[in-house]
Amino acid sequence: MVITIKIDKESNDYIYYWVGKNIAKQRKLKGWTQRVLAEKCNFTTTFISNIENNSEQTFSMNTFYYIAKVLGVHPKVLLEDLED
Repeated sequence: MVITIKIDKESNDYIYYWVGKNIAKQRKLKGWTQRVLAEKCNFTTTFISNIENNSEQTFSMNTFYYIAKVLGVHPKVLLEDLED
């Protein structure tokens, strides 16, 4: 069962929400599981899951850039705002 949590755009956490959703989108476009992305980044699957699901997970700009690089996308792709 997947629980979707909508974050208010005025919240300081919104950027983590939409970046996490964009990471999940790009990962799925590559046909990768969270485990595959985690292994390629040398992170834990739990860490990737928490980022993608906005589970109180913050991360550094270095981590953000590294994930974009591993996914083979420009970082700005992960910063694109979500459609309402």
